[in-house]
Amino acid sequence: MRRRESLTLDMTPLVDVVFLLLIFFLVTSVFKKDELALLLNLPEGKEGGQMVKRKEVIIEMGEDTLAYNGRPIDFKTLDKELGAIVEKRLPVIIRIDEKVEYGRIIKLFDMLKKHRLSNIALVEKAKK
Repeated sequence: MRRRESLTLDMTPLVDVVFLLLIFFLVTSVFKKDELALLLNLPEGKEGGQMVKRKEVIIEMGEDTLAYNGRPIDFKTLDKELGAIVEKRLPVIIRIDEKVEYGRIIKLFDMLKKHRLSNIALVEKAKK
């Protein structure tokens, strides 16, 4: 009589494949900073400024998009958010794409002036 050998599945190749997939996804992933919601092409300045990390308001403006502290928003909601700011000396960091229409920029600055937010910093592309 012949004995039947039990069949077992070799797990080594399967574990290798799982690790390779894990490495692939880690290498191809893009890790985004929370405060940067829009991909903007910033104008380049001659002098590079330094930013100090502390509590601040971050506004990003694209050609037809707007973001407030890392989340997309429209002008009407932005007006409400800016009106809710109690500390008027809070730094307002503004990132504006170089292709944004001038009228949209003026609308943003008028809104900041209306809510008496005057501690404004415009971010430029770092010099290479």
